[in-house]
Amino acid sequence: MKRSSDNEKFTRRAFFVGAAQGTFLVVLGGRLAWLQIAQGSRYKTLSDENRINTKILPPTRGQIVDRFGVPLAVNNQNFRVLIIPEQAENLEKSLRALQKYIDVEESSIQTVLKQAKKSPKYVPLEIKDDLSWEEVAKVEVNLPDLPGLSTNVGEIRGYPLGEATAHLIGYVGAVNKNELTSDPLLSVPGFKIGKSAIEKTHDLAMRGKAGSSDVEVNVVGREVRELKRIDPVPGERVMLTIDGELQRFAQKRLSEQQSASAVVMNVHSGEVYALASYPAFDPNVFSRGISAALWEELLANPGFPLTNKAIAGQYPPGSTFKMITALAGLKAGKITTNRTVFCPGHYILGKGRFHCWKKGGHGYVNLSDALAKSCDVFFYQMANEMGIDAISEMASQFGLGKNFGFDLSEERPGLVPTRDWKKARFNETWQPGETIVNAIGQGYFLTTPLQLAVMTARLVNGGYEVKPQITGYVGDKSPAPQKWPKMKVPDAHLKLMMQGMNKVVNHERGTAYGSRVKDPPEFAYAGKTGTAQVRRITMQQRASGVKNEDLAWRERHHALFVGYAPLDKPVYACAVVVEHGVGGALTAAPIARDLLVEVQKRNPAGTPVAVQSAPAPAAQIKAKEPI
Repeated sequence: MKRSSDNEKFTRRAFFVGAAQGTFLVVLGGRLAWLQIAQGSRYKTLSDENRINTKILPPTRGQIVDRFGVPLAVNNQNFRVLIIPEQAENLEKSLRALQKYIDVEESSIQTVLKQAKKSPKYVPLEIKDDLSWEEVAKVEVNLPDLPGLSTNVGEIRGYPLGEATAHLIGYVGAVNKNELTSDPLLSVPGFKIGKSAIEKTHDLAMRGKAGSSDVEVNVVGREVRELKRIDPVPGERVMLTIDGELQRFAQKRLSEQQSASAVVMNVHSGEVYALASYPAFDPNVFSRGISAALWEELLANPGFPLTNKAIAGQYPPGSTFKMITALAGLKAGKITTNRTVFCPGHYILGKGRFHCWKKGGHGYVNLSDALAKSCDVFFYQMANEMGIDAISEMASQFGLGKNFGFDLSEERPGLVPTRDWKKARFNETWQPGETIVNAIGQGYFLTTPLQLAVMTARLVNGGYEVKPQITGYVGDKSPAPQKWPKMKVPDAHLKLMMQGMNKVVNHERGTAYGSRVKDPPEFAYAGKTGTAQVRRITMQQRASGVKNEDLAWRERHHALFVGYAPLDKPVYACAVVVEHGVGGALTAAPIARDLLVEVQKRNPAGTPVAVQSAPAPAAQIKAKEPI
């Protein structure tokens, strides 16, 4: 009986084991049938060294447009030829083979070979861009003989207004080693980022977000089909406060000089309508890759075309600073409307003799006359009585010597000197003679054209601490409305400054009377001339009658002018600096006049960016006037 029971147990176990094995074989057979029959064609396609590559899809860079929607930075179609090192049997051999079909410079080949040593083998490298359609066709037809190579269509940044907006918009360039982050876009061949100005300031917003594409490629690297795709997210569109046509007009007007800069802004909102610097450069060249020869040529240019002088040029303000000295004198009680000073053509302080610009002097002058005639002696006297601290404090209040946190990172602060500053800088005590010189915008004072425009705006807008603004919208986001604080300057004092500036331009004895607007009268403006010494004039030169225009260009004084319009209710402020110009009245004032007339004609303040709805696509927006 026992033996029979053991046999039954064995038979039962064998049955279960056999059943399990049978089930496993059925599942395995079913899986093999699924892979070989149902999925056979798919895996056959993936065989024979085919592979799936994941490509990063760069997004379209956001446009930059002016306040009327006129494009200032756009994206143009760009055909490129690339190579993936791991798909090329011999990298250099493939590159040399490409030279049989299209023109590829030796320097480009060497660059790719160097990049291949530093980059992962699977990362595509750009050999040449900006291909013609004929070149693309030649490469495509011969791809079987060009292992690892492929063509694609990308975008290249274009700047329709060229040099006119170069310093304002900036340019894009290839990513360097110090700029690499975890953003996968930065590893895309030929991908460019903002290098300066607005392109740099809003780079992340305009860059967008990368997409991806899973593509099947065969043994020679040719794409067979796309398996999966996630579209990239385009970059945001940036709308500026700039009036593109006014910007171009300003640049053209400045080009009549060897080196100059100008700013036009709204005295109430701070919106900048034009920010021009001459000479400039063509930003389109930078997008395609600037040659070493052209780069050296730009660096050697004495007009410094790579510098945005409107925000980074630092100059003594000259006589445009006299309103600040006057306000300090009024605050200190040293100047009244009835007080006069006699100007014999010089001012004596101790053993020092400080000359007025007018050799014979101006005679008796009050505040209004001193501003209109730009009498130096009047301000020498006031400065000596109140000291440098009062002057520097007033200068700082009006925005001089400060960065405004402007949207262009190239902005420079200038300099407002104080006793403490000199002690820290030179370990020397401030001297009374230095106060005399600095009172007329010479000496240590340094300002930028942007600061001079802001100073003028605060003088004529009722004493509100306005700051310059240049970005209107980023995508659908507009800046929060600004409520500028009121400065502690009496309205009566500001009114006196405006009266003096009016006489500068519109009184027959004013220094800028020759640049007044005669017709139409509603475009009349007011302002203040200035001349900033570049080098000290010796007694021998003064005695021999050497004139500024007789000197070498580099040794001539700078010419300056600040102004506002309209006369009765100011809306626009302007500042102009002509490097080594003949004089503020002769060169800077006529430019400012033309800019103030043009901005009043166009009246960009009539269509403020701040109250516009979210921007529509550029193609749907029409400019106020065609560019």
